[in-house]
Amino acid sequence: MKTCLVVDDSRVIRKVARRIIEGLGFQVQEAPDGADALARCRGSMPDAILLDRNMPVMNGIDFVKTLRQEPGGDTPIVVFCTTENDIPSITEALRAGADEYIMKPFDAEIVQSKFQQVGLIGEERRAG
Repeated sequence: MKTCLVVDDSRVIRKVARRIIEGLGFQVQEAPDGADALARCRGSMPDAILLDRNMPVMNGIDFVKTLRQEPGGDTPIVVFCTTENDIPSITEALRAGADEYIMKPFDAEIVQSKFQQVGLIGEERRAG
């Protein structure tokens, strides 16, 4: 089973994302910030990471830059999930090492579509 780490300082966002991503057939772990997420990745690298940008302790940009330097850190598909939709913010995230970008608020259809685009799931999988 594929794994996904949901990294967001909002417990509500983590729970909503968990429900959606588990519906896509993933085993899900959660982290409240980038530092916690990095520790989890060092223990076991997930297949995918749904990552908030603005968090305390370590933000999403710093997390993905650090992750990509870790052994095996080039492997996870990183999908940023944030309210910031301006071109400079998106460009910064992609240059830092993100693979794709989702805007908040999101729903199951949006997550499923992005996961299909980056090859994490096939067309036949439906969120539920």
